[in-house]
Amino acid sequence: MSSRSPSQRQPRASVSGIVWIVDDDESSRLALESLVQSLGYSTETYSLPADYLAARASHLRTENGVLLSDVRMPGMSGLELLDRLVALGAAPPTIFVSAFPSDALRVQVQSSTAITLLDKPVDAALLKQALGNVGI
Repeated sequence: MSSRSPSQRQPRASVSGIVWIVDDDESSRLALESLVQSLGYSTETYSLPADYLAARASHLRTENGVLLSDVRMPGMSGLELLDRLVALGAAPPTIFVSAFPSDALRVQVQSSTAITLLDKPVDAALLKQALGNVGI
């Protein structure tokens, strides 16, 4: 079942764009949503990569935003999601998060088109810096 919930809150700061959050763990997804919104960004959340792809299929290339995705999820990993978006020519700037960071995972993320990998629980200052570097 899809867990898509577009944010009802408007950004506090003059921030354009949206942060799409993909995480299969509900408590983590809600915590990320709250943190991102507290930084002034609008959000949409998805419980699985397939839900994100299905909901955004018709406008993958038309919106300014950042993908904030967990790495380890059932069915399709965050890295596989990014690979699919790259193949479609529609990969937004992507930030990965993981409760299980390893040196091997960091190398995989660095080899991808992703911006960075943040450890869970996510440090607000590091997330703010990563989002600021994207410029949405």
